[in-house]
Amino acid sequence: MFRTALRNVLAHKARLLMTVLAVMLGVAFVSGTLVFTNTLSNALQNSSAKGFDQVDVAVTAESQPDVGDRIVKTPELTQALLEQSAKVPGAASAIGVVNGFTAIADKDGKLVGGGFQSQGGNYWGEKDARYPLVSGHAPSGRDEVLIDSRTAERAGYEVGDTVRISVDGPVLTPKIVGVFTTDDGNVAAGGSLALFDTASAQTLFGKPGTYDEIDVKAAAGTSQSALKSALDAALPEGQVETTTGRRLADDQAEAISASMSGMKQGLLVFAGIALFVGTFIIANTFTMLVAQRTKELALMRAVGASRRQVTRSVLIEAFVVGTVAGVSGLVAGIGIGAGLRSLLGTLGATVPDGPLVVSPGTVATAMVVGVVITMVAAWLPGRRAAKIPPVAAMSSVHAAATAKSLVLRNTLGALFSAAGVAVVLAATTMDGSDGQAPMGLGAVLLIIGVFILTPLLSRPLIAASAPVLRIFGVSGKLARQNSVRNPRRTAATASALMIGLTLITGMTVMAGSLQKSIDKMASSAIKADYVVSMANGNELSPDVDAKLKAVDGVTATSPMRNAPGRIDGNTEYLTGVTGSAFGELTDLPMDNGAFTVAGSQVAVDADTAKSYGWKAGSAFTVHYEDGKSQRLTVSGVYESNELIRGILLDNSAMTPHVEDLSDMQVMVKTSDGVSDGTKDRLEKALGSNPAIKVQSKQDLSDEIAKMFTLLLNMLYGLLAMAVIVAVLGVVNTLAMSVFERSQEIGMLRAIGLDRRSVKRMVRLESLVISLFGGVLGIGLGVFFGWAAGELLGTKMATYELVVPWGRMAVFLALAAAVGILAALWPARRASRLNMLTAIKSE
Repeated sequence: MFRTALRNVLAHKARLLMTVLAVMLGVAFVSGTLVFTNTLSNALQNSSAKGFDQVDVAVTAESQPDVGDRIVKTPELTQALLEQSAKVPGAASAIGVVNGFTAIADKDGKLVGGGFQSQGGNYWGEKDARYPLVSGHAPSGRDEVLIDSRTAERAGYEVGDTVRISVDGPVLTPKIVGVFTTDDGNVAAGGSLALFDTASAQTLFGKPGTYDEIDVKAAAGTSQSALKSALDAALPEGQVETTTGRRLADDQAEAISASMSGMKQGLLVFAGIALFVGTFIIANTFTMLVAQRTKELALMRAVGASRRQVTRSVLIEAFVVGTVAGVSGLVAGIGIGAGLRSLLGTLGATVPDGPLVVSPGTVATAMVVGVVITMVAAWLPGRRAAKIPPVAAMSSVHAAATAKSLVLRNTLGALFSAAGVAVVLAATTMDGSDGQAPMGLGAVLLIIGVFILTPLLSRPLIAASAPVLRIFGVSGKLARQNSVRNPRRTAATASALMIGLTLITGMTVMAGSLQKSIDKMASSAIKADYVVSMANGNELSPDVDAKLKAVDGVTATSPMRNAPGRIDGNTEYLTGVTGSAFGELTDLPMDNGAFTVAGSQVAVDADTAKSYGWKAGSAFTVHYEDGKSQRLTVSGVYESNELIRGILLDNSAMTPHVEDLSDMQVMVKTSDGVSDGTKDRLEKALGSNPAIKVQSKQDLSDEIAKMFTLLLNMLYGLLAMAVIVAVLGVVNTLAMSVFERSQEIGMLRAIGLDRRSVKRMVRLESLVISLFGGVLGIGLGVFFGWAAGELLGTKMATYELVVPWGRMAVFLALAAAVGILAALWPARRASRLNMLTAIKSE
């Protein structure tokens, strides 16, 4: 039986090639994902570990828990604490670390690198071992700066150039006095790093005389743990905490692994989808192969082979196919992993150097996935073949499915589909987070149910194409009859395409609906012409509001300023606004009361009000961070959104209690409205600062739309793998169907059907099957998109369903293109059959 199985594999090499390709693509996706993420994680971990070479023990301020109604400030790391650390037994030296946001502009005035990755810090003394100088010398004073070598290369800067730099607001134009190299992870990820002398950095980052961290170097012969113990004994207990450099490196490695796991899981999900689609192709292929060898298998049964041996022979074939697919998929996956790493570089992302990592786990996973998926998919056809009685198989009376089996299949499919729809509909009535798991379960049940019902659905849906197919005469009529001749095969072929289009359509509906809801939110909640904020999402300097007020044509401004407060023993973040102008800049729907923010009157969002049992007229006491308290009254309860939420109070009431003033954003209303001239005046008033964004409501929507578009395009690219596998499935099914119908095609040619008509027949059959899968996929995708939107609508009041008719038409055209392309080779093969040889075939 083993020799027979191997002979069958070698005898059907061409027929099994598409199956090998389908499995290989899925395995390549899985192994490529593992190679890519392992390689990237290893490179980042090695790079970050180098960054701790100069740190044996790090001293940081210990966060203090809030006590009662009092907010406790975090202790400061002072110069005295630095000097004390340097004198601890076993310490060779100690340096103070200062850091903060610093934006570097290129020669065109544009921000270099991503906003949140634009960092600044201090260069310690005349020679800082953390940052080896490539050229130049140490900085002195705020008019001198060092920049990292990657940023210098990208922006075209050299030592001696003047550069525009923004540090939390003000624009500086220091001279570049040196260029350094660094293993900083932000720089490796495409960010930038600017270094000032320590005193200047402390002043610029608002930390005069204090440090963010103290790094202590151990003397020769002193271990990191011994130095940590000495520092713990010498430094104030409960105010600082110490961590060894080795622990910091390990924590960083764990953080990198955790961050990479999300990417890995996401990519593996799409690999799983491709493999799931491939499973249909494998099952279809083996079903057809077994059907074509029915008499052969029956003869084996007649001469003494048992059912188990017949099933085992089919599984051996699947094992050989899976092994070949696993090995080739692993090789292709290594190439994909290397390609993805190179792609990051071409897209502008900087990846640290390091070897390509192909772990034993990756090799084992590729082989197990390839073999197991293939054997599982082939098991049912093998088992079905073994159950056919030899006499029935030899006389071919087994071919038609019994009425009982069809009734059982349709009943099972209806039950699964009904359960899936019911669970999905029930999930739409739940709260956002509570409904996620039921929604996923319902979606799986519904897809399984539709797949089981697909043979039943194929007849009426394909019959609907009859009026169009009549245009093509005999070829069209034969194509329709061939499409419904074997409903199970048609169903399996169409289902592969259906799954891919379900996911693509569902995501498109979700993305379009989310964009519409965000546009609606911005237009309905904000009446301001412009919103000013930092590029990295950090706080603005308080003088930004003052500068904007002085611009000609500005009629109203309001900063949104955050500060902590204690209410009933809980820490709540208060939002300070200019009460007299905020009503003119926003339009927040009120649940009860009136929107009045002045003096001790505040407006509260509905969620916060519900959690405390407040309504219009309720009073409560807030305890500020300076230890003082104030009695506030709720003037009204408003409906929050993603842009504005929380407790809104007047800045005149909150600002006196805030030590470090900073604004998250500033809203601006102008007499001329939105125009290029107005935006230009506002930007110039802020010193043409590269770190500050001046955005209209349309700019805000476009920025969000850009993120959605980027994400959607990435998902389309990943799902393209599933569509490619589906195309292989259509090609495979048609090719084997043509082989099955060789005698029939020969007869048609003999009675007058020319080669062109034969080609047209096969192409139309493929087109009908592909459009059938496309219609099912788009229908399911719209349903899932609607259901997920209903779930999201519980968290986003402005959510509105948008059905992208244009894109759905494109997806249907894509399904048609898949059918036409997939039929090219099988149609050509069918038309070139020798009619006499075909008529004599069995």
